[in-house]
Amino acid sequence: TGAPFSGNPLAVVRDCDDLDAAQMQAVAAEFNLSETVFLQSPRDPVNTARARIFTPRRELPFAGHPTIGAAVLIGLMDAGKMIVAQPVDIVLEELIGDIRCTVRRPKDKPARAMFMLPRLPERAGEPPDRAALARALSLAPEDIGFEGHAPSVWSAGVGFTFAPVASRDALARAKPDMAHWSVIGPADHPAIYVYSKETLSEAHHVTARMFAPSLGIAEDPATGSAAAAFAGVCMAFETPPDGEHNVVVEQGYDMGRPSQIALGLHVEQGALTGASIGGAAVLVAEGHIEI
Repeated sequence: TGAPFSGNPLAVVRDCDDLDAAQMQAVAAEFNLSETVFLQSPRDPVNTARARIFTPRRELPFAGHPTIGAAVLIGLMDAGKMIVAQPVDIVLEELIGDIRCTVRRPKDKPARAMFMLPRLPERAGEPPDRAALARALSLAPEDIGFEGHAPSVWSAGVGFTFAPVASRDALARAKPDMAHWSVIGPADHPAIYVYSKETLSEAHHVTARMFAPSLGIAEDPATGSAAAAFAGVCMAFETPPDGEHNVVVEQGYDMGRPSQIALGLHVEQGALTGASIGGAAVLVAEGHIEI
């Protein structure tokens, strides 16, 4: 987001070399945001920082919006003048591997970051059948699917069940039904990314919602790791031609936290050879934590 009090709130905690995993998890639970990032000294001194990412209940190997937010914060605090003059590269060590982020701040605009996916999306299992998926989302089976899009499971480091819905109305009606949620996989990350091509803005291409209540995330306003895996959905159901493609995903609008994620696809000979995630972030608060 480019505006305060919209987008996906993120906490970034600096100077965390002395914290262990249990302390980080406790802080993340206290913030109770979708994710909290803890920045430590890098293992390799040529990199910028080591970034560990926690939901209120568990650590993640990779997440997109925390990567964007952490990179923007480092750029603003450590290279504020430089990112106005030119793009600056920041390398974050995450559990999935090293991620190179490019941070820039166009004149009179919010700072932005972009990174290439450290891992291209792969299928990560079989989805539940349409009826079971519909029950988990409090929808009818006929709400699931559109224009050849069918439920699928993909991962670009974190797995998601992708649920295409036939209309924006169905997207707005979707909500987790915990009595039927156990059918949702993959087992290590039971989350559903519900999406539709009926967007609220003509400038956007996809509208989405993400639910992961068993991870402590009732609904997420922006999910970069899901957008990263969504590149696999695009290739499976849309067959984009060779070249560069930009897909703008709107998310969080049903929560009053509008977000836009820029997904870039590079296609060669009909195959996805690279993908990127980008977006803007703004600083809204600073403080200190006593542990």
